[in-house]
Amino acid sequence: MFKLAVNTKILHYPMTGVQRYLRELLSRWPGEYDLLAPLERLAGVKGHFWEQCVLPLRCRGGLLFSPSNTGPLAVSNQVVTMHDMAPLDHPEWLNPAFAAWYGFLMPRLARRVKHIIAVSEYTKSRVLHHSGITAEKVSVIPNGIDSVFAPHSEEDVEAMRGRLGIPSRRYVLSLGSLEPRKNLSGLLEAWKRIVRRIPEDIWLVIAGGKGSRRVFQDVELDRLPARVHLTGHVADDELPALYAGALVFAYLSFYEGFGLPPLEAMASGVPVLTGNRTSLPEVVGDAGLMVDPYDQTAAAEALLRMIECPELRLELSQRAIERADDFKWDKTAKTTWNVLRALMD
Repeated sequence: MFKLAVNTKILHYPMTGVQRYLRELLSRWPGEYDLLAPLERLAGVKGHFWEQCVLPLRCRGGLLFSPSNTGPLAVSNQVVTMHDMAPLDHPEWLNPAFAAWYGFLMPRLARRVKHIIAVSEYTKSRVLHHSGITAEKVSVIPNGIDSVFAPHSEEDVEAMRGRLGIPSRRYVLSLGSLEPRKNLSGLLEAWKRIVRRIPEDIWLVIAGGKGSRRVFQDVELDRLPARVHLTGHVADDELPALYAGALVFAYLSFYEGFGLPPLEAMASGVPVLTGNRTSLPEVVGDAGLMVDPYDQTAAAEALLRMIECPELRLELSQRAIERADDFKWDKTAKTTWNVLRALMD
């Protein structure tokens, strides 16, 4: 009989891409599994202790699915989803204790467990690089997007703007946790270079909460250029209209294991500008403009071109909607479920 336990410890934490990934899977799977989590949110060492010492005692006799880069080393009958290998690729962006623990855990876990799911070919390549396991042990299953991310009416967008205090109908949007790898300093420098050359009613809107100090090195956004609006954390129900109202979506991240925000923007019919490294070319393809995220001059020129050229924005918008249609959570959930079933004893 198919018996599955799901490590749901992460659902006690605020919603980010990893939590959304798990929620989307669970909402689409049949009810043939057990959810295992501590009774309350356990931060830091307490959370790791529960996962490494308590969880193995609770999942005996079946396959364990751990959806967020980590899982108990004591459980070999386990499938782990690896979203990225940032703690090994760029520990300097992370809290030193967090980077040290995950740098120790992740390659050993990859070698120990039965199978790995990677959310992109790029992430698979980094898992193989750091663990030395064979390629056959890793399945690539891309993330998806929800149908709520689509073009929205002007009325929906205006209502959202009022609730979030966005000062103009025309805005460039950037969204993501405020952490070093998102390269907000590069985006702000690019914006600074063009802000006096574009119409005065166009603003840069940066949406996202500050990353946990337990995980990320601190990010300071001092001396903001003109016409920059920070929304802070944005609730899930506001995101679809926030994307849909944007003139351009700019995401100059240095490093992504997948890159869900650009995909959500694309599904919303918004032209995207992204970095050209790591997994982003897999997601964006030819449906957006890509630049070297370390080249602020190139980023500024590309952003200016997109703002000044409505024909380019229209072309990219049409391509974006078509490209995004290839990524569906239904497909992600079904493929993941099939992998888990096939790996049962």
